[in-house]
Amino acid sequence: MLKWRGNPWAVLVTLSLGFFMTLLDLTIVNIAIPDMINGLGASLDQTLWVVSAYALALSVLLITASRLGDMRGPRNLFAAGLVVFTLASIACGFAPNAAALIAARGVQGLGAALLVPQTMTLIISVFPASRRGSALGIWGTVAGLATLSGPTLGGMLVSAVGWRWIFLVNVPIGIAALVLTFLIVPDIRPARTHRFDLMGVLLATATLFCLAFGLQEGERYHWGPGIWALLAAAAALAVGFLLHQRGRQDREPLVPFALFKDRNFTVMTVLVGLVSIAMLGLVLPFNLYLQSVLHMSAMKAGLVLAPSSLVSMALGPFAGRMSDRIGGKYLLITGLALYASGILAIALIAGPATSWYAFVPATLLTGLGVGCIVAPMSTEAMRNVPPRLAGAASGVNNTVRQIGSVIGAAAVGALVQGQLSAGLSAGQSYSTAFLATLHSTVALPLAVLVAGLLACLLIRNHTKSRTPATDTAPTTASVPATPAATAPPVAPATAPPAGADLRSGQTVGAAAAAGPADRKTLRTS
Repeated sequence: MLKWRGNPWAVLVTLSLGFFMTLLDLTIVNIAIPDMINGLGASLDQTLWVVSAYALALSVLLITASRLGDMRGPRNLFAAGLVVFTLASIACGFAPNAAALIAARGVQGLGAALLVPQTMTLIISVFPASRRGSALGIWGTVAGLATLSGPTLGGMLVSAVGWRWIFLVNVPIGIAALVLTFLIVPDIRPARTHRFDLMGVLLATATLFCLAFGLQEGERYHWGPGIWALLAAAAALAVGFLLHQRGRQDREPLVPFALFKDRNFTVMTVLVGLVSIAMLGLVLPFNLYLQSVLHMSAMKAGLVLAPSSLVSMALGPFAGRMSDRIGGKYLLITGLALYASGILAIALIAGPATSWYAFVPATLLTGLGVGCIVAPMSTEAMRNVPPRLAGAASGVNNTVRQIGSVIGAAAVGALVQGQLSAGLSAGQSYSTAFLATLHSTVALPLAVLVAGLLACLLIRNHTKSRTPATDTAPTTASVPATPAATAPPVAPATAPPAGADLRSGQTVGAAAAAGPADRKTLRTS
């Protein structure tokens, strides 16, 4: 196993295990909502909080965790996140009631927040620029696959062994990822001490909490004055946060404004939020429709969505490589159009007694769309980000992703509850009322996908022939470990630029090509 230490592709596999596990838990719970309601005697609002408590904690803490990764080393934060997430998964699996489950899900979100932003930072550090697009393409594919495969895997587990196993299945995966982390992932540390912006962290956390909580609880409290006060407070705190960050641009801000000088990063940051809203806008109501209107088992409902996951998984790596060659602009436009077409087809096909196979063409379209979206979206977002800003960029990108998930879950939950209650109050049957709800709810993901299509027109397309020569990092090299007290370090096969620090044979990759402010020190575990 030691021969894989520092190998970029082995590092990517290890990071993907943890990343997949955390994103899977955003959607795998949706398929188990009916079983959790029955098993815990919970209300629909409580079970929606089982979904949202996780997304809330994750979105609120991502920016803070990305800065802690810069200070303490991304591998350490990744490992800590795995430990917290795995222990919280055990607590979720044995939760005696809805309140305990919601609390454990919040702790799960904390663990996910610690590890998620470190994945992108480590990928940028260990991969040379010439291979970074492919690596981020695979990373993005893992994100899309986790989001779409949640209902399928969850359905199989719920039907076979019960809903508690959608959480307990994380335990062996988390343990395996933790062991691999210390065996394979290099311990990258900053060459200089970073500062911790406590006021920025407090403002960002308060802003995100007020926003997410207000959106989630709006329907429950009938969008009363308290909810609007929370949303107004979120807006005021956001202004305060931005003003505070403007005054710290020369003192390691949480959000470096320099990131947004790159038009593609700005567009991709908006797009990742819109796509997250669209994914939650489809998955939640469609799962409820399959189980409550068509009376499918959790397993069968999950299998209806399986074609989407399989196609996305097959297409994602190819789309990542293509974005390196021809740029991501037209791949993204194509993917968004295909995904919107698939959602529209699902809404048109859905009826009171639709057969499962009628949905196959539509789910194939959504899979093709996601396969063309997620990998190029990640690649284009990070293509021009310098290594010294990788942690901040990852924090911003993933925070917006999770805020999109919170907004999507809150908006769809409010629409479903409001429309369904109105239909039932009007004397409609449950099937009729829910079908009307489904047809009106899909307007949300369709609208945000159209907005995403318009945003893509602003992308500066990248082609391989136009990539500056300075983008290409030296070929990654490894050196055998040599005790410092007895012999000098062995020179690598391909020498890095002067000043790079190699210790104990760890892989340098892109970090070796960074400027003086960017260089990382790689330490052994």
